[in-house]
Amino acid sequence: MLFGKEHVARYRATDGAEGHEWQGTTALILTTTGRRSGEPRDAPLIYRPHGDDYLVVASNGGADAPPTWYLNLQADPEVEVQVLGDRFRARARTAGAEEKAELWPIMTAAWPSYDEYQAKTEREIPVVVLERVSP
Repeated sequence: MLFGKEHVARYRATDGAEGHEWQGTTALILTTTGRRSGEPRDAPLIYRPHGDDYLVVASNGGADAPPTWYLNLQADPEVEVQVLGDRFRARARTAGAEEKAELWPIMTAAWPSYDEYQAKTEREIPVVVLERVSP
């Protein structure tokens, strides 16, 4: 099973032929800028398309602290996304409460464990919208 850095490496090397399909769902690679280091940071994340945008969830497995990639994009919302062989710049934003109510079921259909993760923490788990930026 691919996970972490190995997942990113295989995904990149094969334009997603290995790593896009993951445990019955699909994954993209999100690259943020480290808020302290300024270095690129890659994360394979479950996603769903939503119109021209892509949705990801900052669940961190239901931990009380958000994932590092989410903290990075809060500091700098300009990110890079790779879906299969398509690599593009995007702007990340956290869905507001009303929008999240619409988007959460889309993401739990992709990964039902998100509901379990939310039940494990008092932290409101965000849905992040990745909006493609024109070159």
